[in-house]
Amino acid sequence: MRVLFVDNHAEFTASVVPLFLAVHDVVVVPTIAAARQQLAAGRFDVVLVDYDLDDSKGDELVQWLRRSATPIKVVGVSARDAGNEALRAAGADAICAKLQFATIESVVRALF
Repeated sequence: MRVLFVDNHAEFTASVVPLFLAVHDVVVVPTIAAARQQLAAGRFDVVLVDYDLDDSKGDELVQWLRRSATPIKVVGVSARDAGNEALRAAGADAICAKLQFATIESVVRALF
């Protein structure tokens, strides 16, 4: 699968991608602006999005995706319950809290 991972915590993404997403083609970006550029340039099967980003909140990206005609699965991956709740309210298909990231593969697979 092709995965767009929108998260501004470089240490977190650098550690979890090889551990839990190594079988996928993962593109990591730190901002909503960069995510939109990636989505415009290529096809992704799933977007993993954190809530607290440098240029806005992740729910803005989720709402933008839901308003577009892009049929893409979205997983909220915030460390905070309030962030995950906001991502789900915005239209995320699933949630995988960062403290439970070891389960991300099963969360993603359950969407397909």
